[in-house]
Amino acid sequence: MSQYVIIEANRRCHMRLHISKSKNSASLYVIKSVYNSKTQSNSSKIVEKLGTETELREKLDGKDPYKWANEYIAKLNKKEKENKREILVKYSPTKMMNKDERCSFNGGYLFLQSLYHQLNIHQICNEISVKYKFTFHLDSILSRLMYGRILFPSSKLNTCQLSSSLLEPPDFELQHVYRALEVIAKESDFIQASLYKNSLALSKRNDKILYYDCTNYFFETEEENGLRQYGPSKEHRTNPIVEMGLFMDGDGIPLAFSIHSGNTNEQQTLQPLEKQILKDFSLSKFVVCTDAGLSSTQNRKFNDIGGRAFITTQSIKKLKAHLKEWALDPNGWALSGSSKSFHLDEVNASFECTSMYQNATFFKERWINEDGLEQKLIVTYCMKFKDYQRSIRSRQIERAYHLLQSHPSSIKKSRQNDYKRFIQTTNATDDGEIAENNTYSLDQDIIAKEEAYDGFYGVCTNLEDDAAAIVKINHNRWEIEECFRLLKTDFKARPVFLSRDDRIKAHFTTCFLSLTLFRYLEKKLNNAFTSSDILHQLKHMNFYSLQDEGYIPTYTRTDFTDTLHESFGFRTDYQIIPQKQMEKIFKMTKK
Repeated sequence: MSQYVIIEANRRCHMRLHISKSKNSASLYVIKSVYNSKTQSNSSKIVEKLGTETELREKLDGKDPYKWANEYIAKLNKKEKENKREILVKYSPTKMMNKDERCSFNGGYLFLQSLYHQLNIHQICNEISVKYKFTFHLDSILSRLMYGRILFPSSKLNTCQLSSSLLEPPDFELQHVYRALEVIAKESDFIQASLYKNSLALSKRNDKILYYDCTNYFFETEEENGLRQYGPSKEHRTNPIVEMGLFMDGDGIPLAFSIHSGNTNEQQTLQPLEKQILKDFSLSKFVVCTDAGLSSTQNRKFNDIGGRAFITTQSIKKLKAHLKEWALDPNGWALSGSSKSFHLDEVNASFECTSMYQNATFFKERWINEDGLEQKLIVTYCMKFKDYQRSIRSRQIERAYHLLQSHPSSIKKSRQNDYKRFIQTTNATDDGEIAENNTYSLDQDIIAKEEAYDGFYGVCTNLEDDAAAIVKINHNRWEIEECFRLLKTDFKARPVFLSRDDRIKAHFTTCFLSLTLFRYLEKKLNNAFTSSDILHQLKHMNFYSLQDEGYIPTYTRTDFTDTLHESFGFRTDYQIIPQKQMEKIFKMTKK
């Protein structure tokens, strides 16, 4: 009778005593009650065999084995509650694995999921869902498209399939993904504006300086249609392309984007997107920084009103003759922090000066009036930059010389920055007669003309700020180039395989959101790790699932994972994460 009371008394415990009786003996086991959240059902499993009643009485020197067993199980339950119980799992070399049962899962997305919810993107999805009243989970689909673009960039089909490799399984089908793309495309502007407003609650945005640039993405087809059109490809491909314009804030966080057909002049893309920002983002006063390709007079004038300003790269080669002469004049150069006027010939003449000013940036400035617009022209000179340009040209000249020696017949028309531009073709004799065969040689005049601009860099602005500060702002344009590199190389945003315009727009909306999420992750880690290191380690933060027990991390603990856990306030690097603890982590990442 007392044995049955013991069982009943422990029925509510996470672990309890189970007694199996036979004709000649009674065996004592520790049984664990398990709740399966996926099937929403309860089950029991044997955790440990304690022994037979006879064996235990001998081992315990005659003590009551049932009383000892209950005390032992009480200790296990206490450790279970404190997550201190050692978990023993038995494996058999003769038992086969269950067919089609996944055991390895990625948990690196948990940190992305935490930022996803801190930016309230799930709430944006809820607002859209209420508007359209569809039944599929837009939040689940969009989040998986974003995590997939960062962790395992692939097609929508593969992303849908690979989502099952995350610790939390997806609750949608492929058909829902394509239906969601239509909605994402329609609500792209709303998503961007809402994301900006939500981001202000997460951290202060450096939105007084905005960087803008354009790039294009090619398609794996030769057929033009809709947005997919032939145009000047950045990668010199002969495929139809689509063009993206991107605004980024002063901290490198994407702000807004737009998609245009591949044959659109990129200078015409800035104003429409900037007007959208003025309207939807409640921004009015900011400085727009662009490269020379986007610095048309119309764009400069557009940002010379309403409290806005511009900083743009200026090609010295394209300046008017008198301005070009002034820019290259070695007289009258200044250095930040010094009242002295420098002569570049003297700076370059002595070894002592060269060593002292190798990394220094000299500058000169003057106000000019171009097409009725007052702007300040700043020209800088840096010996380190000059050496960099000459090292690149030296390699190009070497390639040109090698081509002359080995395959002169393969010389064809060259592009603007192609090394073949240093090869000149002569089709006449010294007497002026037409030669039977063309002759080729290095064009020393072109080489000399290019060398005259080495080390010089031009910037135009309507700001009256210190020249050094303006040059520093312009220098940070490299971050928007880094954004495009991430999209193209790491996130594999191209080639594009979609054909419908709405799905193309939705594809780049998810790419934009993924890039924003990743930039916030870098910021959360204080930019202490390279993007490639972050991506590599997140992709390999895998866990082995022990059914009903928890998850064993199979990744390597590193300085990166330590910083990651410290930054987000939860840890997944214990030897095993019990099921209940992992469920708590899931909830934490969704706050």
